[in-house]
Amino acid sequence: MKAIEITAPGKIRIIEKAMPQPQEGEALLQVLFGGICGADVASYTGNQPFTTYPRIPGHELSARIVSIPENDRGLRPGDIVTCNPYFNCGACYACRRGLVNACHDNRTMGVQRDGGFQEYITMPVERIIDGKGLSAKALALIEPFSISCHALSRAAVKAGDNLLIMGAGPIGLFALLRAKALGARVLIADMLESRLALAEDFGADETVNVKDRDLHAACAAFTGDCGFDVCVEACGAPETFLSCISEAAHGANVILIGNGKRETTFVHSVLLKKELNVFGSRNAFTRDFETLIDLVKAGKADVLKMVSGVYPMADAAAAFEALAHNDGSLCKLLIGIGA
Repeated sequence: MKAIEITAPGKIRIIEKAMPQPQEGEALLQVLFGGICGADVASYTGNQPFTTYPRIPGHELSARIVSIPENDRGLRPGDIVTCNPYFNCGACYACRRGLVNACHDNRTMGVQRDGGFQEYITMPVERIIDGKGLSAKALALIEPFSISCHALSRAAVKAGDNLLIMGAGPIGLFALLRAKALGARVLIADMLESRLALAEDFGADETVNVKDRDLHAACAAFTGDCGFDVCVEACGAPETFLSCISEAAHGANVILIGNGKRETTFVHSVLLKKELNVFGSRNAFTRDFETLIDLVKAGKADVLKMVSGVYPMADAAAAFEALAHNDGSLCKLLIGIGA
């Protein structure tokens, strides 16, 4: 079978490898579509500290079940599914407390272990998630959506909350979709007009291009000068984190999704003064995937609007290059692997 392999930073190729053989408790899956994550691009560019080479990328997947053991979840050959790609050890302190998403020895597909950008994979049955009739393209978008869903669950976002999202990349836009489904009023800020246009299409109550407008003035007008109940940092930049702290209401929740690469310096007394709750968020639970599949199936979130293009497997290198030099006009790119 064929697989996409990052052999070294900046080098990607299609390789031939042996078909995987399911072990006890595993199913054989034919991969249909894979979404390219920012972590995959970081592996390609050499900016992912957890990646070793060579590496098969990919953890945003849809697949068809080829074979599967008898199970009590109703999964059968032919079903179109997605998968929870965060492998946990089951023994560390986090796992023993049920925080399997924050396992001390987390092994995410495509980063710490080979991923799903290959024609067939094996998967433990308990990690396979019923697609409930969603299209293979839509199911390939559930994993990144789940990252934002899990993040918002950290602060129990509810109807009527004023919510600020800093960053209108894919994760910020998925956070917008989830927040609107929960009934929040959302202001989303970015520097790229094309992303903000998509945010408007997704139902943002207000968008702010920080190059053209004063963010603080816009936030004050949006909240009646009260500040936001929830602020979501989806860029990983010190400046956007500090904006979240600045624009948060007293007693508000600040959620960090963006993976920062630079140090942030601030006087932490502001956290005390405002009595802010600051939450980190990592990966997601299987229940987040299931919640979003139901949401998309009910027509409450059109995730396919997120797709900027679909590349055949043979053109994977071009897809990675496009995202490595993305000017902001591209959102999610999918690779058709077995579709």
